Amino acid sequence: MTSAAVPVPLGAPRRAWLTDLPVLLVAVVWGASYLAAKGITTGQTVLAVLVLRFAVVLPVLAVAGRRRLRALNAAQWRGAGVLGLILAGIFLLETYGVVHTSATNAGLIISLTMILTPLAEAALTGVRPSRSFLAAAALSVAGVVLLTQGGGFTAPSAGDLLMLLAAVARTVHVLAMSRIKAVRDADSLSLTTVQLGSAVAVFAVLAAVPGTGATPWSVAAGFGPRAWAGLLFLSVFCTLFAFFVQMWAVRRTSPSRVSLLLGTEPLWAAAAGIALAGDRPGVLGLAGAVLVLAGTGWGRRAADQDAR
Repeated sequence: MTSAAVPVPLGAPRRAWLTDLPVLLVAVVWGASYLAAKGITTGQTVLAVLVLRFAVVLPVLAVAGRRRLRALNAAQWRGAGVLGLILAGIFLLETYGVVHTSATNAGLIISLTMILTPLAEAALTGVRPSRSFLAAAALSVAGVVLLTQGGGFTAPSAGDLLMLLAAVARTVHVLAMSRIKAVRDADSLSLTTVQLGSAVAVFAVLAAVPGTGATPWSVAAGFGPRAWAGLLFLSVFCTLFAFFVQMWAVRRTSPSRVSLLLGTEPLWAAAAGIALAGDRPGVLGLAGAVLVLAGTGWGRRAADQDAR
């Protein structure tokens, strides 16, 4: 039995895809960012690359949002600064992590943020997650265990553990954004600019400490065309382009739809690592990758249902 359907404008699906495609492209470039970072970074150049990556885009953000920046009050500046310190920790853990593990592992392990965040929020609020969500979390954890054991059961690499800590740090960042009252009503562009500025300041101070690695200037001078292309990819596409697309898309579609599309990031990370870097996770690793993707997808849907 059919019911009368509400007429839908012929252009509606097309307009929806015109919004979805840029967001999906953000997920693709974020997935590829682990491979790009791995290609231009060593253990001795992490801090220098981070300074260069964000110093390229920070002036653009500051100029674009200069009027809104002046409108921030002291509490908002302090709140954004605290968030920037956490953000610095995230990028340090992620970048050092990706140097010491595969791009595939990095992208899939960091996706555990989608599971850890609701669990941490439940611990803070005292609201027990549903059984479906807990089962999805267990599935994701089992997947990560298998993923890091692609060559047989051994201790996880230092890079794997750093990426896991980065997922925890991302969770802290999300929870802090929701609980620092001063930043709740702050302009998104201004908030991001202050956070990135705070993070760059941390990277610059650490890079100036003797023994922490090469200086940004020496690294920049030693970059060839390929390395500069990788750095500009991280700066322009993975940071500047991604930020503006998110702001643009959220105003034209639902946050849930944007989140769903961005949630495909680990899939693209795995695809980039296998296709471009020759990552070979093995049977155990592939099984783990499937479990991580299934667990995070199931967990996201369960968390949405719990929220409703």
